[in-house]
Amino acid sequence: MTAIANPAPLDPSQWRTRDILVTAIIGVAFGVVFWAWGLVYGAFEPLTTTLPVARDLLYGVWLVPAVLAPLIIRKPGAALFAEMVAAGVSALLGSAWGLDTLLSGFVQGAAAELVFAFTLYRLWSLPVVAVAAVASAAAAWIHDWVLYYADYAIDVQVARGIAMAISAIAIVAVGSIALARSLRRTGVLEGFPG
Repeated sequence: MTAIANPAPLDPSQWRTRDILVTAIIGVAFGVVFWAWGLVYGAFEPLTTTLPVARDLLYGVWLVPAVLAPLIIRKPGAALFAEMVAAGVSALLGSAWGLDTLLSGFVQGAAAELVFAFTLYRLWSLPVVAVAAVASAAAAWIHDWVLYYADYAIDVQVARGIAMAISAIAIVAVGSIALARSLRRTGVLEGFPG
């Protein structure tokens, strides 16, 4: 009689089918949110003439998938994957920023990914999540400064960066943790670390 070998334990960094599906669902859902948020965000355009940083306090909505997906999946690549799917869906739906939406999604997802990679995808506390959110906002700030706000004064640029960081902490970090906890309570994230 031959012995049947036990399968090797799954590498914790290896993606399962459910990891791919949940990350893609987060990306698609937020892609639709991004598209709709783009319409709402555009309505705030008149504010930029009187208070140039007002819209930046709401910027965090664009960054949520880059933090929410890795917070749930806890695997390398989740931030970049979710943000790129969201950007792609938003672009396909007719984002006002066209294909630049993909570049924006890339830099936002990559910045958050670097923070989680630095922790070896093992630390998920509010401070770590907040740093990832602020890193994503900083990447977006640099991207937008170069492409959309190059003619703004330095003091306005700095104020924009601060407003985006506040938005990242309040909307992205705190919001993603709250959303992940809510989803865990429903049981839909059974089998995911948490």
